Amino acid sequence: MFKEFKEFAMKGSVLDMAVGIIIGAAFGSVVQSFVADILMPPIGLLLGRVDFANLFLILGGGATPGPYASLAQAQAAGAVTFNYGAFINKVVSLLIVAFALFLVIKSMNRLRKKQGQVAAPAETKECPFCLSAIPLKATRCPHCTSQVQ
Repeated sequence: MFKEFKEFAMKGSVLDMAVGIIIGAAFGSVVQSFVADILMPPIGLLLGRVDFANLFLILGGGATPGPYASLAQAQAAGAVTFNYGAFINKVVSLLIVAFALFLVIKSMNRLRKKQGQVAAPAETKECPFCLSAIPLKATRCPHCTSQVQ
């Protein structure tokens, strides 16, 4: 049983998946830091010194009455908070990660398409009348309707 597990774990696809998960987690933490530490502070400054991480609503009072100057103070007092600023940061992070994945997948599809065009065997022939590509087994051109052999 251990031998079978070892063979399964050492397969290339399992190792590739593990590496992808680890790199994805690291990339996610880098994007989170980028959003929280680099991107959102200038946006907050442009919007009138707003700290998105500290945007919250009090849903229920804590042990000590408010108002609370920061989210940390509200949470320390035991207040129930609605942390919409942290949610905004997470949404921006998600959009950045999704866009990065879109670019990677787009690049991969472009490379696959180029490889497919070069390596694909000839499955078409040229119509002698209109010079368009038609399937090898076709007896009539779909473009000009001419009989082909």
